Amino acid sequence: MKTILDNLFRCAAAGTVLAAATTAGAATIPLKAATFIIEYNATAEDIGVQAFLDSEGWKEIEIFAPTGEEIFSAESEGRLTRQGGGTELFLESVEPPTAELPIAAFFRRFPAGIYKFRGRDPAGNRLTADVKFSHRVPAGAEILLPAPAAGEECAKNLPANSVVVAWNPVTETIFGQPLEIVGYEVIVETEDKSTNFDVKFPVKVGTMLTVSPELLRPGTNYIGEVLAIEKGGNQTLAEFCFSTAR
Repeated sequence: MKTILDNLFRCAAAGTVLAAATTAGAATIPLKAATFIIEYNATAEDIGVQAFLDSEGWKEIEIFAPTGEEIFSAESEGRLTRQGGGTELFLESVEPPTAELPIAAFFRRFPAGIYKFRGRDPAGNRLTADVKFSHRVPAGAEILLPAPAAGEECAKNLPANSVVVAWNPVTETIFGQPLEIVGYEVIVETEDKSTNFDVKFPVKVGTMLTVSPELLRPGTNYIGEVLAIEKGGNQTLAEFCFSTAR
């Protein structure tokens, strides 16, 4: 019995030494990408945050607010870790309406500053990224086309081969401050999500886009969004809808 116990103690000690050696030899590897942004819906008037990261492989990930408080953590286990862990990770918060969560209260909940992404890969290397988060939220784009008739919510009976989305340039925040917009995104989809048209482009391309006619069907209802994206990544969407003629 004594010999068995001695062997167990030696194995445990060897494991401790090996773990310490592994930690001591661990490298610090920057994440390939990391973002923490605000998404505001100017039409529905709701607001939330989105986090994204990309790596060669992570086992553990944590996100810390500028206050040092941990606000998110994730860990792979078992087969997924043996596979090499995760690579990309996207997280979107619930988006309460601003009538329930005023923007000032949202800003207090998610203060501006540096959000720290910290983690480890399956080999024990440290993963890290420091992400700047701001409260510069774009105003919603003013949609010019498709234009509904007076008293209507959605444009109707548009020809399926020539639907154009157009909007005025966004130049300010939701508080009227000057803002640099770096790009727009246009999304058009059917109500059942079976068809999706999604295009991102830099601001220099303009504020008008023709929807690919190959994706549109006669006599179908569509919903859409125009997203204005500011330099730091925060984005605001404005909604529109239309139907095609039969």
